[in-house]
Amino acid sequence: MNLIDGSAIWVQGMVQALARAGCAVTLVLKAPVRTGRLVDPLRALPGVTVRSPHAERLVDAAQAMAPRTAAQILARVDGDDPFDLVVVRGRRLAAKLAASPLAGRLWTYLTDVPQAAGAFEGAAKGELRRIADASRLLLCQTEELRGFLESAVPATAGKSVLFPPVVVLPDGLEPRPDGPPDGRALRLVYTGKFAPRWNTYEMTSLPRLLGMRGVDAELHMVGDKIHDDPADPAFAARMRTALETGQGVVWHGGHPRAGAMRLTAAGDVGLSWRHPEMDASLELSTKVLECGTLGVPVVLNRTPMHERLLGADYPLFAASESDVVDALTLIGKNPDVYTLAAGRCRTAAADFTLDAAARRLTRHLGQAFPEPSDAVLDATAGYAARARAAATAPEVLATAPPAEPPLAVAERRLLRIGVAGHDLKFFTRLLDYLRSRPDMEVRVDHWAALKVHDPDRSRELAAWADVIVCEWCGPNALWYARNKRPGQRLVVRLHRFELYAGWPKHLDIDAVDQVVCVSPHYAGLTRDITGWPAGKVTVVPNWVDDDQLDRPKLAGARHHLGMIGIAPSRKRLDLALDVLEELRRDDPRFTLFVKSKLPWEYWWIWQRDDEREHYERVFRRIRRSPLLSGGVVFDSYGRDVASWLRRIGFVLSTSDDESFHLAPAEGMAAGAVPALLGWPGADTIYDPRWIHPDPAAMAASIASTVAGGRWEDERRLAREQVRAAYGLEEVCRQWTGLIAAAPARPAEII
Repeated sequence: MNLIDGSAIWVQGMVQALARAGCAVTLVLKAPVRTGRLVDPLRALPGVTVRSPHAERLVDAAQAMAPRTAAQILARVDGDDPFDLVVVRGRRLAAKLAASPLAGRLWTYLTDVPQAAGAFEGAAKGELRRIADASRLLLCQTEELRGFLESAVPATAGKSVLFPPVVVLPDGLEPRPDGPPDGRALRLVYTGKFAPRWNTYEMTSLPRLLGMRGVDAELHMVGDKIHDDPADPAFAARMRTALETGQGVVWHGGHPRAGAMRLTAAGDVGLSWRHPEMDASLELSTKVLECGTLGVPVVLNRTPMHERLLGADYPLFAASESDVVDALTLIGKNPDVYTLAAGRCRTAAADFTLDAAARRLTRHLGQAFPEPSDAVLDATAGYAARARAAATAPEVLATAPPAEPPLAVAERRLLRIGVAGHDLKFFTRLLDYLRSRPDMEVRVDHWAALKVHDPDRSRELAAWADVIVCEWCGPNALWYARNKRPGQRLVVRLHRFELYAGWPKHLDIDAVDQVVCVSPHYAGLTRDITGWPAGKVTVVPNWVDDDQLDRPKLAGARHHLGMIGIAPSRKRLDLALDVLEELRRDDPRFTLFVKSKLPWEYWWIWQRDDEREHYERVFRRIRRSPLLSGGVVFDSYGRDVASWLRRIGFVLSTSDDESFHLAPAEGMAAGAVPALLGWPGADTIYDPRWIHPDPAAMAASIASTVAGGRWEDERRLAREQVRAAYGLEEVCRQWTGLIAAAPARPAEII
């Protein structure tokens, strides 16, 4: 915090945003304070405590902390008064904290990661996987970085959230007046470190080169961090000489951030032109956004990220020194171009304010730390009262009424939830949610296989829990139904797989409080097949992580169809090909993207002759059909579904049979339009407007939606529908009510 650079600016923005979001913030400094110009404004904020381990003599006062030492110091600071969350920047420190007592509370901001697939060796992936496992959230500066991390390190999927740079204007600082400079030299401005790849030495030639074009200009440079480059030992001396003696160069040295921004506001054009090696960066320069907030247009490299931010026709993109001179000459002589560039930068920066950052953090905090529920607390009181009564009179437990008078708040304990099952992949986010609640305590009995478990561990859970949730109606549900305590609540979630197996017919339904199905259709089938009482079978739908999936679309998405999962054959990839052929007869831009394991990767599918024959026909058709040529793309199976869906405009569901089919709902949350054939029960889960009688009708609907300009409206409606009915927050609310014995409502048909 002694030098102005991107990390110091990030710290200031993060501390202010956390404080504005309602957190009590402790900032722990890794280096001794040599100047208060960046730290003092933070010390003055209400609710913010700045701790300097060097000043407190916790470490050597002369040295910055190495990551190992920093991890030890943070654990010591945490031990004094444990934190609810720990925001950490940097991969090396995060890796140390992943093995510390702070694991599980980390909100990790990663910047120093390989930003190309070829640079990701096994060690880097392993380290990032450990960091992801230990982190509650991974804060990503850009959508590009989030997508790259999710594809390279699957453990980051579901935890990666967008947290872009924060721009905070100092009090009293106003944006520069609109319009180009009038009758004076063009003022160029650069703030930050001086380093070879930042082209800072090349910038010092710009006033001279512009003068040769008839444009009077001066360059104002702010900062005092001159990089020592081992590859160019003479750089530091050369850079300092240019700063001190360059024609038209004014070096202001180091300044507090407020002072640096005032100097920027006094400029006309900001410089963020960098070496082409940095074009692949997945990070967004805070200085670009600061300039935009101040109404100062910026010269910067043309990259996909910058085009998305400013538009492909932004007039100040530059790849070389001559490009920079051309762009500055243009705006120096053309006021309209200057006004256009300044307006684009100002509009782009509007999403990066302190208020916007505080709103993002408030949403994440609300999800990470849910409010306690009166229903849960009352349920806990009832369990505790019955347990006390049973301790003195065991027969009372079996005869006690289900509703007990609530205990005083001081007597309430956490509601004890046990979760048992062999495969919790469909329950992970619900489990995370239950663990995050301040009114619940959760333990898991993880079975090694369907029929394999540790009986002692299961008995221990049965003796401890108030409520037991069995994920899958298999041997785990049979065991807990036989071994539960009287008065203990047992909830069993049943999937399509078990319904047609033998376990439900052996389940003691009298010992079960609720059987949960994910759709009204399968709830009806369950009642018909098992004969269980209607009141025992309820519907809580599958969840969709709508916040994670809601990401901006990539160009061309409206012509892209998507399928997630094509095996076994009842998924009917062949019918999706029928749809694609119909569409490509008139418009070859339509493309089908398939994200799935391939059928031969499932031994239990590929050993069946009828399955192999089906897929042989399908792939032969893809190779031979002129309409399908170049129109089908197979993407690898993985957890990076949210990133993959950015390119998808329509998600298809052409199956013969589904219990719920999550893919269309995920597509809806991602801003794609669902397109379904009428498999049994589809109309009890999805709005009939999305359901079509056959592939030809589906293709016609997709074509007319795109050609008629209705795609944006349709996808907006789809997103609203899925958020209201199947959003993660809504489904978690229903599960909370179910566990606390409040009745669940039937799933809405969307």
